[in-house]
Amino acid sequence: MHELILLRHAEAVPIADGGDDRERALSTRGEQEAQAAGLWLAAHRLRPQRVLCSPTRRTSETTRLALAAIDAAPAPQIAEEIHEATPGELLLLLDQHAEADTVMLVGHNPGVERLVALLVEGRSDEFRGMPPGALAVLHLDGPLEPGQARLDAFWSP
Repeated sequence: MHELILLRHAEAVPIADGGDDRERALSTRGEQEAQAAGLWLAAHRLRPQRVLCSPTRRTSETTRLALAAIDAAPAPQIAEEIHEATPGELLLLLDQHAEADTVMLVGHNPGVERLVALLVEGRSDEFRGMPPGALAVLHLDGPLEPGQARLDAFWSP
């Protein structure tokens, strides 16, 4: 893997009393954020070879809307382990897809923002900086290990 695109799901509606967090849909603003993220990726000619998506409704909707802007985008693969994952768990998942040149992972905080910090800075404690719909593009010259990535781009709606 030479390029990793990390996308946090866009803004979702609040959870209803007694509702299932996994079934939260995107808000109207979230739909716009997801579409804008896809347009940003397309404008920068970033096309993932593989897309890994958390199983929640809000991540699935974010993925679908973002990929709609990318020509010949691959079908997303649902990865149960993304939901509520730690940076270490996300690294284990990404290691299984190391043969793909460009991987996009659509997930949740704090896992996504901490993974960015871990790969770029070598540590992930108390990092905050990925608002809903934000994406980070990381470049890897070597193995997928802490402190070995370069942050090439960061975009936020």
